[in-house]
Amino acid sequence: MARLCVLVAVFVLLARLPGDAAIASRGHHGPAAHDYRDALAKSILFFEGQRSGKLPPSQRVSWRRDSGLSDGAAAKANDCVCVDLVGGYHDAGDNIKFGFPMAFSMTMLAWSVVEFGGLMKSELQHAREAVRWGADYLLKATAHPDTIYVGDATKDHACWERPEDMDTPRTVYKVDPGTPGSDVAAETAAALAAASLVFRKSDPAYAGRLVARAKRVFEFADKHRGAYSTGLAADVCPYYCSYSGYQDELLWGAAWLHRATRSPSYLSYIQVNGQTLGADESDNTFGWDNKHAGARVLLAKSFLVQRVGALHEYKAHADGFICSMVPGTPAAAAAGAQYTRGGLLYKLSDSNMQYVTSSAFLLLTYAKYMAFAKETVTCGGGGAAVVTPQRLRAIARRQVDYLLGSNPMGMSYMVGYGARYPRRIHHRASSLPSVAAHPARIGCSQGFTALYAGGANPNALVGAVVGGPDMQDRFPDERSDHEHSEPATYINAPLVGALAYLAHSYGQL
Repeated sequence: MARLCVLVAVFVLLARLPGDAAIASRGHHGPAAHDYRDALAKSILFFEGQRSGKLPPSQRVSWRRDSGLSDGAAAKANDCVCVDLVGGYHDAGDNIKFGFPMAFSMTMLAWSVVEFGGLMKSELQHAREAVRWGADYLLKATAHPDTIYVGDATKDHACWERPEDMDTPRTVYKVDPGTPGSDVAAETAAALAAASLVFRKSDPAYAGRLVARAKRVFEFADKHRGAYSTGLAADVCPYYCSYSGYQDELLWGAAWLHRATRSPSYLSYIQVNGQTLGADESDNTFGWDNKHAGARVLLAKSFLVQRVGALHEYKAHADGFICSMVPGTPAAAAAGAQYTRGGLLYKLSDSNMQYVTSSAFLLLTYAKYMAFAKETVTCGGGGAAVVTPQRLRAIARRQVDYLLGSNPMGMSYMVGYGARYPRRIHHRASSLPSVAAHPARIGCSQGFTALYAGGANPNALVGAVVGGPDMQDRFPDERSDHEHSEPATYINAPLVGALAYLAHSYGQL
């Protein structure tokens, strides 16, 4: 099962970077290995299959129906004011809206649009709609000052049922000054700030609302410091415990507010607090829990592109992460970077593909900044290597190609892409007959028959990327194997940007 049960929960370019199209088209020769445009469209469509709430007329995943229409009402039973928590996304294969990974997913989806939205063409509107669906929910989850609402996964995980049939208690807890959660709050602030950049030109009023809320939520996160999985350990662990602490989220949130507001106050905050928040730590795993690598790359942009000299050290910090990703360099060996025999980056057995997509996105994004600044990275040690933007793009492309089918299994790990892909994903709505096919309610316990059945899922969750193969490049395609067969929003979100870049660079967009 996916982890943590939360219902909750930049310095922006003054103009598009000169030469984006030229940068995106360099270094690729010969035919593309895959139809990146098709994969891009599917990767965005996936988010519609994860929606909770009242579905809009434009809903394209037609086998899904409205769900969670009373979410938030249970807040009253916990001495909270009643709050509207309808909407948002189920983060993975369950029916809970885990706010910590949901917020990270929205930050990364927004970053995908901010960096590569100009290359998405007809898919840009769908990507914006996906960001707005999540941002609207985060606004609801932070509607009351110094409070973020958190849900209960334990009861939900006791059932295997469709979102449309949910009858488990939708219990609501909260992060507040008495039970702080700087990690959840700062990630939510990052998501709201990043989303504001997506709508800065197309809907400035909405963007203004997002960034104003981001400021308020970040102030709460910084003032009342603590990890949410300390005060709410019984309710959020072992699902999405904040194993890395909350310092990385504070740095990440400040970086996004710096980019979104251009305010010198956030630059000052980063200068004063950066080291105590772990700016120079050597952790090189970027995902829903640890944001240090992403913050380094984000802040390095301000130095490389806007020439904010005060952030020069983040170029060195980002270079360290980049070197840890380059096979054959001393830095990669020191960082313990592992690749399967088939060439897949391998970090953890549980949902490894999230680290593949997030790392590929950072490589492509940093390559963009490097190309603009005409910079290279020198990875030191014995046999120092000079790494160019072109090499970073090649490394990232190899990871995406593996995901799409260029691997020993000959299998795409995106549902609906290619001739061979996972058919038995660990996903409740996908594994049970739709309401249209089976109007009668399917009870809590009844659904477990489907979990352990051997046939293909009746509903294809097109675009869903699963956890991926094991260290030996093997993938059994078993529904009960959540470590390898469960999709998640935080796997897809960074992939959207990577696919947009690749589709454009090969002339598919």
